[in-house]
Parts: sequence; structure tokens; C-alpha cells
Amino acid sequence: MAKKRNKPKTVSERIRHAIETADVTHYRISKESGIEQSALSRFISGERGLSMEALDTLAEHFGLELMEKLKRRS
Repeated sequence: MAKKRNKPKTVSERIRHAIETADVTHYRISKESGIEQSALSRFISGERGLSMEALDTLAEHFGLELMEKLKRRS
């Protein structure tokens, strides 16, 4: 039985998930987004983070949007 993956929750997790599931190489993502391949590789592996500007660039590249989560009333 396949293991069910949890839905990414943080912005970094969502962007990392988009990179990992893209049908293109990390090299191509790097070239198209303008983010250095070494920085992208360290981000994917969880070794380092990216600047907010780089995260914004990747979010735009993948068409990701932040949405405010509505809190439930008690």
C-alpha cells in the first residue's frame, strides 16, 4: 500500500513540493526563475532557506498563491 503524503503546510513546504513534483529538471527551474542552481539545490534538500525575494519568484513561477485561512468560530 502506498504511503499517503501529508499536504504541505508552510510556504517553504509548498514551494519545495512544487519543485519536487514539477515535470522539468531543477536546472531548468533555476534557469527560468533566475535562482542559482546551487541555492535551489540546498533549499530542496532542506540544508538552507531562500530569501523572501527568491521564494516570491518561485511562487510566481509555479503560480502559487497564499490564501488566508479562516479561523473557525467556537
